[in-house]
Amino acid sequence: MRNKVFDCIVLTLVIIGAINWGLIGFFSFDLVAIVFGNMSWLSRIIYALVGLGGLYLISFYTNLGSHEA
Repeated sequence: MRNKVFDCIVLTLVIIGAINWGLIGFFSFDLVAIVFGNMSWLSRIIYALVGLGGLYLISFYTNLGSHEA
């Protein structure tokens, strides 16, 4: 059984990371670096959490065909 609250938090975190990458790609604007400092310990934690969230979301591929409630 999956924890839907945790899944939603991770999905939101990864979406925010994707938006940040879009900003970097289109405008050379790193929102995380602006808000938390360029490679500060806090920004590194955020980058690491986004990366771990992306790895966790790979497990969603195993659930694509299932119809669990």
